[in-house]
Amino acid sequence: MKRTTIAACEDIAEGFRLIVLEGPALKAATWTPGQKIQIAMGSAFVARTYTPIDWDAAAGRTRLVGYAHGEGPGSAWIRRAEPGSACDLFGPRRSLDVSAVSAPLAVLGDETSIGLACALVRHGGARAETCLFEVGDLEAGRQILSRLGLEGGALFGRAEDGTHLDAMEAALPALIDNGAVFVLTGNASTIQRLRQNLKSRGVPPTRLIAKAYWAPGKTGLD
Repeated sequence: MKRTTIAACEDIAEGFRLIVLEGPALKAATWTPGQKIQIAMGSAFVARTYTPIDWDAAAGRTRLVGYAHGEGPGSAWIRRAEPGSACDLFGPRRSLDVSAVSAPLAVLGDETSIGLACALVRHGGARAETCLFEVGDLEAGRQILSRLGLEGGALFGRAEDGTHLDAMEAALPALIDNGAVFVLTGNASTIQRLRQNLKSRGVPPTRLIAKAYWAPGKTGLD
């Protein structure tokens, strides 16, 4: 476990906060884009997972984008985070490894995937050429993409009946033809649907990387 301090918090869009963590323990850590950290929620036995968007080992500093959705401990921590507060974390640890990928990346996900996309676009060895996100608030989505330099990302307003996923799927053939490797994160049910669609179009498992970050009614996914 590494002891850090919250150095800064910035509200960057409705529900989103950019949080800066600092501490000497971060200087000894080696991070690669896509790796995760787990932040203790007041106990070593309860933690929530986040993807740093960058890591400055020389300064002992890392930054993450937190999205507060629901009433769980992770969302509560994001809302309450303030400069000067102590923060214990585990990691960085392996989560999604794209270091060996030379093909263009297509990152598909939701609000919880934006931090990963930012890390891959800024620091990934492979290029994240396309980012597609399903979001509940289009304006907030536009604000955070602009703040993080992801203006090229496409947003799809979430519909209760799931019809927005039809539009996401319509974008897949061009990405398939371009030889993209697909990185699927976020909602488990969305990942399942998109993965099935890609497989039905002949995309081999070697071009699919998936990690569920959350599922309705479930906790502790990382």
